[in-house]
Amino acid sequence: MANLDAQVRESQKEVSAAQAKIAEVTSQIEAARAKIKGGEDAVLDIENASLEDVHAHTEVMNANIAELIMGLDDITSAFSRDFDEMRNKTGWESFVGLFSQSRSDAMRQDRVRTATIDDKLQDLISKSDVIVQLLQSQLATLETHKAKVSENLTETLDEREFTVGELEDIRAQIIAMDPDIIALEQKIANETDAAARTKLETQLADLNSKYNELVQSEQVKLSKSQTLERYIEKGKTWVDSLQNQAATQMVLINKLQTDTKQRVVLYDALSKSLKTAQQQDVAHRINEIGVETDKEAQQAMAGIGAATNKKMAEMMESHEEHMVFARDVLEAKAKADERFARRFQAIIEKHDKNLYGA
Repeated sequence: MANLDAQVRESQKEVSAAQAKIAEVTSQIEAARAKIKGGEDAVLDIENASLEDVHAHTEVMNANIAELIMGLDDITSAFSRDFDEMRNKTGWESFVGLFSQSRSDAMRQDRVRTATIDDKLQDLISKSDVIVQLLQSQLATLETHKAKVSENLTETLDEREFTVGELEDIRAQIIAMDPDIIALEQKIANETDAAARTKLETQLADLNSKYNELVQSEQVKLSKSQTLERYIEKGKTWVDSLQNQAATQMVLINKLQTDTKQRVVLYDALSKSLKTAQQQDVAHRINEIGVETDKEAQQAMAGIGAATNKKMAEMMESHEEHMVFARDVLEAKAKADERFARRFQAIIEKHDKNLYGA
């Protein structure tokens, strides 16, 4: 138990450390989002929001908690063995039983009566509750951070969709300008009048200036879209990580809560069984008497059954002989009828047509 208490304390520290690391990553992602809103490049902030350290720590934390849970199972099994041993008499009680069975039974009753079964159960449930509270605290932290990041992620997805729309519109304008620039360049090449040529060149300069502005705007929008895309990728990865961690916590919580219910039922059954050990012995002795009686009854019934079966077999054998005999008789009768019909055909016809005396 002392080792288990130490493990619980260590797990409490690990959960606190894990929550701090989770908060740090979420804070970095939120800071990156704030920079993006301000039009700043947040690539380094996002890249620095590494998940490996968090994952490594949570894996160790969950592994230790899993060991705790298995430790509780081991303690439960050990207690069950202790209860089984308590049902049996000690060496001294068995020795006393050689001289006085009632005294031996009374000694065991006193030992069972003073057994601290309920205290052991409550201590085990208490430790389970502490671990469940740790897991629920971690689960609440994960859900809170997942909600924060998911909200930011939704906003970022909407912003990137709008940015991509703007980018596509700019590219469409650039493509639409290409024919106008080419046509104007051809006019300038064919123009011989200096004044007209100058005017065309001015128009071309204006078009090129607008074209360059659009190209520059395209680069800005493209960079923003890529930044948002990287943020979304990291955000999704972090949300997935939080979701997976939450799922692990829920599995552990369910395991512990189910174990606790099972332990209450198990200990209740063991306690009642233990408290009625002597009554069970009496019932066992009565049962032994009943078993002997049943054996005699079974032997008698077996004899009756054997006789009945023998009679039934004889009847079935007789029935078989009767059926064979009847079949033989029918076959013989059919043959006799056939022979009779051939032999006495005329008589049969007279019988059938009522032609007697004709």
